[in-house]
Amino acid sequence: MVTLAEVAQHAGVSASTVSYVLSGKRSISAGTRQRVERSIQELGYHPNAGARALASSRSNIIALMVPLRTDMYVPVMMEIAIAVATTARTHGYDVLLLTGEEGPDAVRRVTGSGLADAMILMDVELDDERLPLLRQTNQPSVLIGLPADTTGLTCVDLDFTATGALCAEHLAGLGHRDIAVIGEAPAVYERHTGFAERTLDGLRVRSQELGLRVLHRPCEGGYDVMAVTLARVFDERPRTTGFVVQNESAVEPLLALLRQQGRAVPEDVSVIAVCPDQVATQASVRLTSVAIPAQEMGRRAVEHLVAKLDGRGTDEVVLLAPELTVRASTGPVPSAG
Repeated sequence: MVTLAEVAQHAGVSASTVSYVLSGKRSISAGTRQRVERSIQELGYHPNAGARALASSRSNIIALMVPLRTDMYVPVMMEIAIAVATTARTHGYDVLLLTGEEGPDAVRRVTGSGLADAMILMDVELDDERLPLLRQTNQPSVLIGLPADTTGLTCVDLDFTATGALCAEHLAGLGHRDIAVIGEAPAVYERHTGFAERTLDGLRVRSQELGLRVLHRPCEGGYDVMAVTLARVFDERPRTTGFVVQNESAVEPLLALLRQQGRAVPEDVSVIAVCPDQVATQASVRLTSVAIPAQEMGRRAVEHLVAKLDGRGTDEVVLLAPELTVRASTGPVPSAG
């Protein structure tokens, strides 16, 4: 293992100069800094993490709070987490993953222990109980998600309100007038999780403007539960010809049940999904969908956080515009005959 003294000898400087270059605690001339950095790279020197933290008062660690709940689609959460980790690494940070449902206690643990220099929070609720504590701390943070009140916060998210509106516009443009939303599990709405609430709000408001009738039914996912949910939809709204699905585990059961009932997609019924492209393209019918830009959300969150750590960032809300891709699952409303 290469030592700091060996780096100093290679660069022709004192060990203290190398230490100052690493910690940034003293001004070092550009020429000397470049010589030291070149020696570090050529020798493959990696400072001891503990010593580096003591010297700089930084851990070079970002805490990522991502509660892994059974009612959430974990692959999307993990895709965002991987994007956070890979982007953080390019900026010289490692990621500490906190997956428990600890709420404010997790924030308190990170801020009080010096475990991490900054935090990224996921699975954000409209009235998230972690936020009052987050606003009280001086530790930089970014939310992947959008609470009801964004004052004093930096947030990155897909514009789910616009996503819901875009789904309504697409179905209305095809002539559909009765649509059903197959939503996330009931617990997601009971927690007032931001993305689910905002999608529904955006869809309802735009549907009202376009003269669409909307029926929303939360669904746990899975074949048996989807069968009951679909039966309720057609009992209550027999003329339903359009479905918006925001629940990855309900996609394939819905398509299978429609086939069993003799309802062809898209000739009799149109289906739009809000889901990752992989889910949409691998479904039994290639789904028209609004993609979840998981990688971009993770990357943007880290970039805003690093800017804050460097003293360049400001509080802002970044909403990524939704993109709807038309595939094989949506078509004109069937004729009344």
